[in-house]
Amino acid sequence: MKLDPVRLANHIRSQFQLDWEGIHGPSHWARVRAMGLELARVTGGDPVVVELFAWFHDSRRFNDGYDPEHGDRAAAFAGELHGDFFEATDEQLALLQEACRGHSDGHLKADITVQTCWDADRLDLGRVGTTPDPARLCTEAARSPEVRMLAEARSERWSRWSWSRSR
Repeated sequence: MKLDPVRLANHIRSQFQLDWEGIHGPSHWARVRAMGLELARVTGGDPVVVELFAWFHDSRRFNDGYDPEHGDRAAAFAGELHGDFFEATDEQLALLQEACRGHSDGHLKADITVQTCWDADRLDLGRVGTTPDPARLCTEAARSPEVRMLAEARSERWSRWSWSRSR
């Protein structure tokens, strides 16, 4: 995959409408990326799609609350940047767009790569004080107590840092 993360990050930042350091910003994307790549090693999910999902899935939010169309906008945005900011096969792009479109809808059934993306995002719910429900995770790997504890610890560290920063 040809990906220039600095160029992509700068482009996303130039149009990002939320607090860059907020709950849907790049610190969340970094945790989703790390967890997704760890899960992909176990699930067999495509790491190219998982990494791209981390960058795009919340990049087109209009607010931090209810924004049901943000996944569709993220999928369209990925399509617009494909070929210029990153390379992916047609199949990888289709999986990325499916993962973006459905990541906040609570779905459980999909291609293993899409499930891996969704689980990586859901495992970071601790950043907003929510413990992920194992029944709402798609893969056996994500439901394992060890993975959930790791994700919770990562989210807690960010939550503590964010809270102390805002005081």
